[in-house]
Amino acid sequence: MLRVLVITDECNQLKELSSSLIQGGFVISTVSPKENLPDIEMDRIADVVIVDADGPLKGSDAWSLHQEIKSLQRVATIALVPRETLPSLDFALGIDDFVVKPFDAPEVITRIKQILWRVSNIDTNNIIRCGGLVMNVDSCEVFLKGKVIMLTFREYELLQCLMSNRGRTFSREALLNKVWGYDYYGGDRTVDVHIRRVRSKIEDVEHVFIETVRNMGYRFRAE
Repeated sequence: MLRVLVITDECNQLKELSSSLIQGGFVISTVSPKENLPDIEMDRIADVVIVDADGPLKGSDAWSLHQEIKSLQRVATIALVPRETLPSLDFALGIDDFVVKPFDAPEVITRIKQILWRVSNIDTNNIIRCGGLVMNVDSCEVFLKGKVIMLTFREYELLQCLMSNRGRTFSREALLNKVWGYDYYGGDRTVDVHIRRVRSKIEDVEHVFIETVRNMGYRFRAE
């Protein structure tokens, strides 16, 4: 299921939005801007981060936490901003979209779906496509030319991470953190082994999806 992380100090204000997101099939987490990054579940932070701001974003605790998260994981970002702060909204901070407060929950959900498609190639049916390779995020199924590909849980999580961030290079350490979690004590050799297994199941002479970036790590082909 797709995850939404809301950075806010006003949990009560977002109850309606949280309820609507849960009904829409999203998993939602709420954190305070004053939380430390290590205190947040880091194995897979979110697919979308919503930053709730009562004043200018730049220099705020909420935006500082968001920047820390974004330095570790590519996430789509929606800012909830008061109308009076719109002139100071700086898209160079990494904002993908914004909603003016007071907001309407259905509008925010629509923006989330649009961003997921634009940034992560996940459509409104939670389907990721690349050539003949198709991943159904809801059912956790992967198909190649219509044929079901059997993957283990870690293989699936690894492939989803790469497919959702097409063209982005991940180091082995970054993949370990995202797929296995920070408390995993195995070495980065684990990533190489799982990459080989995934490749053996989805690639052949006609299909090459995962690229090795020398001295860096792996990425899913942009095209």
